[in-house]
Amino acid sequence: MEFTDVVAKRRSIRAFHAKPVAKEIIERVFRLGLKAPSNCNTQPWYVHIASGSKIEYLRSALPDKFMAGQLQLDYPYDGVYQGEFKVRQYAAAQALYDSLGIAREDKVKRHQAFMRNFTFFDAPHVAFFYLPEEFGLREACDLGMFAQTVMLGLVNEGLGSCPQTALGFHAGTIKESLGIPDDRKLMFGLSFGYPIDEEPVNACLTDRALFSELVTIHED
Repeated sequence: MEFTDVVAKRRSIRAFHAKPVAKEIIERVFRLGLKAPSNCNTQPWYVHIASGSKIEYLRSALPDKFMAGQLQLDYPYDGVYQGEFKVRQYAAAQALYDSLGIAREDKVKRHQAFMRNFTFFDAPHVAFFYLPEEFGLREACDLGMFAQTVMLGLVNEGLGSCPQTALGFHAGTIKESLGIPDDRKLMFGLSFGYPIDEEPVNACLTDRALFSELVTIHED
């Protein structure tokens, strides 16, 4: 695909076919992702991909853990924003609920929609992105560049994905179930697979701020 088409097509997919992605395609995408830049070429990222029985266990366990309040985060997260950032947050939520036909006041259905995070929107694969324990904000930026490269690579293969900070609520359960070392800290997860194109939620698009609001070009 043309690069501009890949970037334009990338969006958060929240309905997937059960069909698994061939291992060689997954490896090709993540190998390409490893070409992402990082500070001093430290490449401070680890990825663990769950499929098959591993993802099915997590798909069963995580909703119950969340409802029981059994949460364990490697990184704090409160999701509280102010000013224009809060406006964008609310607008994104409204766009999502509109695509699902959920009224803003329908708290039950909104909760049900949120809980689908923990069943990976029925995706056949989920990738968990980790930083080494000793690293912080600078390396988190590197991890983000790596993840974006992966997401664009998935689009180029006719696949879709959904980055999910909500999966960080279950860092302990995920670490235990996949045998991940204690010195790796979960930043977020990424559900991926073949999108169900006819599902309205997959047509959901969020607005972007004006170029002039975010980008300043300084010239002589």
